[in-house]
Amino acid sequence: MVIASWNVNSIRARVEHVKTWLEARNPDVLLLQELKGTEFPASVFKELGYESAVVTQKTYNGVAILSRHPLEVISTTLVGDEADSHARFLEVMVRGIRIANIYLPNGNPIGTEKFAYKLAWMDRLEKQMDLWLKSKVPTLVGGDFNVIPEDIDCHKPASWIHDALFQPEPRARYRALLALGYTDAFRSLHPGQAGQFTFWDYFRQAFEHNRGIRIDHFLLSPELAGQMETCEIDKTPRGQEKPSDHTPILLQLR
Repeated sequence: MVIASWNVNSIRARVEHVKTWLEARNPDVLLLQELKGTEFPASVFKELGYESAVVTQKTYNGVAILSRHPLEVISTTLVGDEADSHARFLEVMVRGIRIANIYLPNGNPIGTEKFAYKLAWMDRLEKQMDLWLKSKVPTLVGGDFNVIPEDIDCHKPASWIHDALFQPEPRARYRALLALGYTDAFRSLHPGQAGQFTFWDYFRQAFEHNRGIRIDHFLLSPELAGQMETCEIDKTPRGQEKPSDHTPILLQLR
């Protein structure tokens, strides 16, 4: 089974990009983040053979899961904060695998309530992921984590030292998820490999010069980690006209 993840930075603006990519790569499951609106073109993807599960929010955030296989929605909210109305979380079951699609808060600027919200959201995620491990159900957590895990995951650490994505607190929380027993799929299959990014800013020809960061991840429970075959970043969509600033990442399981 092939599972992919892509922050599309507005599904309305990028629906043709997604449609073309699905026809070219044909994944079994696609996680989408940052839909930016309440309208979702489920019928477009239905014509390509994909069921849709969606959590939307006016103007901001939004996550969706497309699947060629039957999917069962388990939850549309991350537990721990009933006042949190952001559309950032979607949990489904597909072919016996728990798949959670997340759009983790950005957190900028540092020192504001946005950064505090990011850290609190990660604390809630850690508790949930710990419970999932104890259930022994094969689990995959994927999406835009808005965390640069290591220095190797950015072109120039000095450029990100004042950014929320690179701060020690969220990086420590990311490591805590791994310490629970989850595996960073891409890094485990590409240890020490630099220059592998999923996001490039729109400015100063960042993509052309590969000045990017790796912030889109797949974390796998032990039941799935042993089934990994490949995990790759497809840079093709980022080089197209009017692209998202992110590009898809794909995971193949046995």
